[in-house]
Amino acid sequence: MDAADVACLSAPVRTVEVDYLVVGAGASGMAFTDALIDHADVRVALVDRRPAAGGHWLEAYPFVRLHQSSTFYGVASTVLGGGRIQTSGPETGLHERAGKAEICSYFADVLADRMVGPGRVELFFECEYTGDRTFASRVSGERFTVPEHCRVVDARYLAPDIPAESPPRFDVATGTRVTPVNDLPSVEETPSQYVVVGSGKTATDACVWLLGHGVDPDAICWVRPREPWMLNRATIQPNPEIYLGMVADLLTAAADAPSLPELFVRLEEAGIMLRLDRSVAPTMAKAPTLGTWELDLLHSIEHVVRLGHITGASRGRLDLQEGSVAIAEDALVVNCAADGLKRPPRVPIWQPGAITLQTVRAGFPCFGAAITGYVEATRSDDVEKNRLCPPSSYGNTLEDWALMNVLGFRATATFGAEPDIKEWADRVALNPARVPPEHGGSPALDDVLSRLQAQVGPGVARLAELCA
Repeated sequence: MDAADVACLSAPVRTVEVDYLVVGAGASGMAFTDALIDHADVRVALVDRRPAAGGHWLEAYPFVRLHQSSTFYGVASTVLGGGRIQTSGPETGLHERAGKAEICSYFADVLADRMVGPGRVELFFECEYTGDRTFASRVSGERFTVPEHCRVVDARYLAPDIPAESPPRFDVATGTRVTPVNDLPSVEETPSQYVVVGSGKTATDACVWLLGHGVDPDAICWVRPREPWMLNRATIQPNPEIYLGMVADLLTAAADAPSLPELFVRLEEAGIMLRLDRSVAPTMAKAPTLGTWELDLLHSIEHVVRLGHITGASRGRLDLQEGSVAIAEDALVVNCAADGLKRPPRVPIWQPGAITLQTVRAGFPCFGAAITGYVEATRSDDVEKNRLCPPSSYGNTLEDWALMNVLGFRATATFGAEPDIKEWADRVALNPARVPPEHGGSPALDDVLSRLQAQVGPGVARLAELCA
């Protein structure tokens, strides 16, 4: 223990008189807090080790954008992006997807206008939660505690790792050029070859960014340890005919699917799923969204390495689990690999004295955090709260993806049976499955809802069998 630790432990402890201590001011912590204070007369302390709200977005790579519509992200009270439609570019007609700067500004405004301004939330940035209802300033060492009646809300349980804060998971020999994806736009010496490492959204973003800036596809080597399935972004839109139509098609395909691999092929044929190479059967199903225009660009990259994870990088050479490959002597290795979707064990969201935020429906973590805040504000019995909001999990393998959907469908049926929750959820833009009260109906929506009603039972039952 160094002198700073001793000084911190000997510093006086100030009691913060609040009803909730929310640890983590990222998207989930903000969505929970927003819904809670909107429906309960409580005071909240919001604690984060970073200097502002926004979580990992504060350290994200500069060209990152949401992979989903902005409408599905943020807090329930304030629609991110205002529901704007793109009017130019390759995604004309689809909903806007916010970038890093807009997201960070949005969370700052929500804090000021909805939380701190009205005096419902007290901020403690640059502070570390040390356990036992105590947190401390990383700057001054001042220590704080909360009363016994205060519930501690863990909004970090599913917090993602990002390349900027994660060292490479492979050995790097002296003289080898390796950079996190964050630093890609600031590269000063153009290499003759870029080696992009990763199979998920970050790697696809890096490749699309390079190609969009005129890099020759032949100058890109893409190391993909696993082949991913991705969702067609055009089917994940805040329009009930589109989104619920996709869900109805998914359940129809699942109802009599002989296997999970065959189900994914059927979803590909239905325009729901995409893969980078139709000659390879993907084994990864974290299923971020991808635009078909991005897929077309990515198809131009022919130098793909499928030899497992990298174990070491040196000048002119990559060593992988299943072999080695030569790379250019001056190659720049772009590290895009990190655990962006965490999969810790599912635990009851409500436990004595604590709330552990997790996804509730399949994906869409902001909606899961918001409905948890609403249920916390409107119910008093923890057993009932856990019944209404059982945790789901993220996808990884095909089986994980199927389980995620089974748990999500079951949870949606449970909380959707409560009239007040259904009425709230239909008004909240974060909920992808909502039919807004102002919609007014349409023959297309009637058809979608009819198909959903017919297929949800057999579709979910078959998904449960396939992931068993």
